[in-house]
Amino acid sequence: MKKLLLFCLLITAFSCVKAQNETKVNKVTTTYYLIRHAEKDKSDSSNQNPKLIEKGQKRAEKWSNHFKNINLDAVYSTNYNRTIETALPTATNKGLEITPYDPKTLDLKIFLEQTKNQTVLIVGHSNTTPNFVNKIIDEEKHESINETINSKLFIVTINNKNVTTSKVIDID
Repeated sequence: MKKLLLFCLLITAFSCVKAQNETKVNKVTTTYYLIRHAEKDKSDSSNQNPKLIEKGQKRAEKWSNHFKNINLDAVYSTNYNRTIETALPTATNKGLEITPYDPKTLDLKIFLEQTKNQTVLIVGHSNTTPNFVNKIIDEEKHESINETINSKLFIVTINNKNVTTSKVIDID
């Protein structure tokens, strides 16, 4: 009788472990948060790499506060002062390095594989951010962001490779 009881306990324990592992496998989610850089210095139209103005620095801090309770695995930014300065407060608060990317040469397939099952912040530009979203969702859904708007947050969630959704939120 003791052997039968022990056998039943072992079967139950192994069933629970198997169910937990299957649940983990079935709840595979990748989330991308994509934003445009904060307000940049427009005083010198010949400057192709301006820094953020004070309002932009405050917005970068707002973004950091917005992501405070979100567990990010990585922060990506194009290699420009304005995007790096936008990403920096969030990356610093999360203890993450900023990974540079070039939207012109980015291999989307490799990027998606490298960031699979992660939660990632991507900082880009008025044209590259919606274009990046469109590539991830494989649909021409979003147009370039108006040059005066720095508050759009695109959220793309991929569950089990089957379901892709995107949301656009204005955070001001």
